[in-house]
Amino acid sequence: MPKTPITISWSGGKDSAYALFRVMETGAYDIRSLHTVFDSELKRVGLHGVPEHLIEAQAEALGIPLEKIYLPKDNSHESYERVIKNFCMSKKEEGINHIMYGDIFLEDLKAYRDKQLSSAGMKGVYPIWKENTHQLVEEFVADGFRTVVCAANAAMFDKEQVGKTIDPEWLNHLADGVDPCGENGEFHTFVYAGPVFRKRVDFRLGDVVEKSYEYNKKEDDGSLTPMKSSFWFQELL
Repeated sequence: MPKTPITISWSGGKDSAYALFRVMETGAYDIRSLHTVFDSELKRVGLHGVPEHLIEAQAEALGIPLEKIYLPKDNSHESYERVIKNFCMSKKEEGINHIMYGDIFLEDLKAYRDKQLSSAGMKGVYPIWKENTHQLVEEFVADGFRTVVCAANAAMFDKEQVGKTIDPEWLNHLADGVDPCGENGEFHTFVYAGPVFRKRVDFRLGDVVEKSYEYNKKEDDGSLTPMKSSFWFQELL
């Protein structure tokens, strides 16, 4: 039976890596590429802060071609939707009708993705959807994956927790209310080893820096509330 062509939404973090692992285990898919969205100026992955050359190194270690999607300078939601739609249409023309995501339980995000895909005549594949996040991260570590914390919410993490490889000890020191997979955006990771890789991804740790972001939160009544958050970023070199 022919395998289903698929492209992998790749952040470089643990959830996309473990979802890829699950896809590979099925043997049902022809994995054509990884695709990653980069800031067009910084050449980094969104809130992960991971530089482009390390995502390239991951793709090389995986033996899977990497396709780069550059988000325009304005970084607007409209621009993001436009570049993703264009990417989806290009994949559709190549005969690829499926995209894999590493989402776990964010219903709004999955619904948003499915709406985007539906408009392009495509379908989403969610290998780790609705799994228990405590069990999931424990399985991830037990299966031999290694991932370093590259960004973390400063309100929930100490500076010293960033730049560490996730292991049982690190997980035991999570603050109350923090999802162990960081599914609510509490922290982000960079995977550098595991059963899906042909070789370890070499990198070294640079400085840890704090960056603050100001934004507006839309309330139920439609009003906007000014918000500010700070994140620790581990520079990966």
